[in-house]
Amino acid sequence: MTEASTPKLELHSRALALTETNLMSNNSRYRRGHAVGLQDWDSIAQMLDAYGNAVLPGLLTAAQCEQLAGMYGRADGYRARIVMARHGFGKGEYKYFDYPLPPLLDELRHALYPNLAPIANRWNQQLGGDLRYPATLDEFLERCHRAGQTRPTPLILEYGEGDYNCLHQDLYGDHVFPLQVTILLSRPGEDFTGGEFVMTESHPGHQRAEVVALHQGDAVAFTVNQRPAPGKRTGARKVAMRHGVSRIRSGRRHTVGLIFHDAR
Repeated sequence: MTEASTPKLELHSRALALTETNLMSNNSRYRRGHAVGLQDWDSIAQMLDAYGNAVLPGLLTAAQCEQLAGMYGRADGYRARIVMARHGFGKGEYKYFDYPLPPLLDELRHALYPNLAPIANRWNQQLGGDLRYPATLDEFLERCHRAGQTRPTPLILEYGEGDYNCLHQDLYGDHVFPLQVTILLSRPGEDFTGGEFVMTESHPGHQRAEVVALHQGDAVAFTVNQRPAPGKRTGARKVAMRHGVSRIRSGRRHTVGLIFHDAR
């Protein structure tokens, strides 16, 4: 194989810079239970366009993160538990929430969707597709449910030492919303080490990997399966995206995943 035909893998890491949003008081910041309305959605859209992912700093408080992580050991409120090694997904486990979702997660899912839908619609238009996503999550879920995708997809994941998540895409049926959100519930460097959120991007002749640094309570919005990127000459080309988690070197790591389409 010649050098020209060998895909090149570039590794990038972006650290989170402190902003005024990070430093706002809890009272003003979380009066709605989360910081969705305080995010800089123009900057988020720009980062998603450029990299396929964007950090939402301080989406949840430490107390909210600890409360959600503490729910993992409960037996009620879930529709399924998945041991990843049994399916070749990696090591670790996760649980799918059942309906009704915990109130905080239900509110987050409904609050995030209207901010992401315009980006999703613009991406589809750039790629030449005629599918458009409705303005509200309830309208989109109704579309999923009519097609037989009725099982909720929000989930909580638990990793221990040596666990990891293989690169993958979260596709659950014909109706796929092209963006999703993951929230880190644990404290990197204190609750766990390792366990970085990793994304890869690939198109013919090129591959790129990126490590996204997160603090407890931060979220990352990212591409589910594919996104537009500038073409070599004109227009947009389609690039495939996958995400995963690197090996946990010590401790325990919890995250919540908010996927906007439901599953068959």
